[in-house]
Amino acid sequence: MKARFTITEVAERLGVSSKTLARWEKVGKIRKPKRDWRGWRVYDETDVHQIKEFHEAVFDA
Repeated sequence: MKARFTITEVAERLGVSSKTLARWEKVGKIRKPKRDWRGWRVYDETDVHQIKEFHEAVFDA
């Protein structure tokens, strides 16, 4: 089974807030994740990896 993460879990892994992730999504800096039946964002490992790469490119440069 593929790992799935909430916006809160992804934010904690990256050291940013969930509002930051939502803002990046809204302005097109990161890809919109899938949504579950409740409408909640659901991220997989690929999403997390891509967001991490974006985060490192912006903040570790």
